[in-house]
Amino acid sequence: MTLSGKTAVITGSNSGIGLGIVHELAKAGVNVVLNSFTNSEEDHALAIEIAKEYGVKAKYVSADMSKGNDCRRLIADAGVCDILINNAGIQHISPIQDFPVDKWDAIIAINLSSVFHTTAAALPLMRVAGWGRVINIASAHGLRASPFKAAYVSAKHGVIGMTKVVGLETAKEAITANAICPGYVLTKLVEGQIPATAKEYGISEEEAINTVILAKQPSKEFVTVEQLAGIVTFLCSDSAAQITGTSINADGGWTSQ
Repeated sequence: MTLSGKTAVITGSNSGIGLGIVHELAKAGVNVVLNSFTNSEEDHALAIEIAKEYGVKAKYVSADMSKGNDCRRLIADAGVCDILINNAGIQHISPIQDFPVDKWDAIIAINLSSVFHTTAAALPLMRVAGWGRVINIASAHGLRASPFKAAYVSAKHGVIGMTKVVGLETAKEAITANAICPGYVLTKLVEGQIPATAKEYGISEEEAINTVILAKQPSKEFVTVEQLAGIVTFLCSDSAAQITGTSINADGGWTSQ
């Protein structure tokens, strides 16, 4: 089976992991719908650039993943959704007793509730098409906890639970639902944190990576955006047709400890 001509909706995809997935799927001939909460000329120009580079259809749809109606409108505006990649997410770090309620609400809404809304809207389209893939970008924090990340850990655990439910509800159809659980990924955002971390601890950047940022990642190597995008493409393939309701760890051994 070729993925050429399929349509993928990727939330939170004008940068970072989401944009990497856009490139990989477009390279495979998949039409792509990019998304974020912004609505700039640059956002729409990015979609035009993707379409020209890979010879696929591409468009950008602005939608706020903290709002259920926006999540569902994103799928409606796409019109077709063979592949749904729930990638949008935010983070905030704070002790529970000091955790701002608005931050809790926003993280649960964007990281967890959006997955429910987009999936609920996309499944009917997949059933009409007779084929579908739901791929949720969870986290190693969906399997392990860390202090001061109550909302993020709770949301990502919830995403894995929801993935299992969707996998069971679609088990007799040509639709699969899976989660990918990355460890620390080398994005531009993380790259920018390395010098600041080194300065904060008074150590070299290499030491900052090995002893602070990747302290929990036994491989002492970052996961790359390209590696995650490759896993997405695999999960969309026929080879993964019987992989459903589960999670794939890409964390350098973190969750094996």
